[in-house]
Amino acid sequence: MRRIPADSLVPGMITAEDVFSYDNQLILPKGLTLTDKAITKLAYYSIFSIKVEDELSTAFTSSVDDDRSYYERVKSSQEFLQFKKEYSSAVEDFQDRINDMVHQNRPFNVEAMMTPALKTLFEKDNHVNVLDMLHNMRDYDDATYMHCMNVALICNIFARWLNLSREEIHVSTLCGLMHDIGKIQIPDAIIKKPAKLTDKEYNIIKTHPIEGYNLVRNTDLNTHIKNAILMHHERNDGSGYPLGLIGERIDPYAQIVSIADVYDAMTSARVYRGPLCPFAVIGLFEDEGFQKYNPQFILTFLENVVNTYLLNRVRLSNGLVGEVVYIDKDHLSRPTIKSGSRYLDLSSTPELRIEAII
Repeated sequence: MRRIPADSLVPGMITAEDVFSYDNQLILPKGLTLTDKAITKLAYYSIFSIKVEDELSTAFTSSVDDDRSYYERVKSSQEFLQFKKEYSSAVEDFQDRINDMVHQNRPFNVEAMMTPALKTLFEKDNHVNVLDMLHNMRDYDDATYMHCMNVALICNIFARWLNLSREEIHVSTLCGLMHDIGKIQIPDAIIKKPAKLTDKEYNIIKTHPIEGYNLVRNTDLNTHIKNAILMHHERNDGSGYPLGLIGERIDPYAQIVSIADVYDAMTSARVYRGPLCPFAVIGLFEDEGFQKYNPQFILTFLENVVNTYLLNRVRLSNGLVGEVVYIDKDHLSRPTIKSGSRYLDLSSTPELRIEAII
């Protein structure tokens, strides 16, 4: 481990500790392989030096001559290919274990699901990059089991952003992993319907929190996990289901899962629409999230998600391509974009929006 001035950093170096801004916002996590984007982010936050590992990483390199988009480079990296392999193995294992427990009446032991493949995913230190890699998994089938895996990964990251203890991070992750198990009790014809659901079908889908809770209510599963299964569609203002709970009556772990669940669902493709751009989802959260979700949780989540997209290239609704150069905390979904020599403050240009991250 050694401390390196920021202007001497090169792509391939690995951070040896978490890097925080002067207002204690996580900028880069420990174990992250530095890219041009990450190094520029340090300059943006006026970080003058950081500690790095002695060895360079060969997992993800960047070149000034590489004109591919950031996500194209992520998707072709060895790190992503390894993530995809581990992810697919973890989803398959999770599906087999759930089916054994529910359909074969095997003992319901959720800790047994934390197999080596799952642990590899959940215990990655470079948790900012996990969001980048999940973004690149949007091409793949979004079955219930994959959604549960995505929510588990997001909950794991989210719990770290909330500075929870190691045990609380573990429980948060399992809450995300198990939250939708009630959907295996819903007919496949509805779950896999290749069209938008009718009102009747949607009402059947809305029974899945109770169906899931009934599967685990008589087990020795952690109470928070049971509550997350039952309450992840509850909302702070009482507009959720199945119980219409308000505020503090909703388990805090269920409140964490509810945010991760909606974020993953909205950034994933559906049969009737493509995946929504993360900035569009953040805008929807800003419009109604402060009433429907725990204010502390939703602010922490949105600020950290937006921060992961700082210095990313984006395409605007008018076709312009630019780079996110400034995040306005009062308008998280409408940052300032640098396009060529122009600077566009989206908070003052409501006719423009970010259409895609490229």
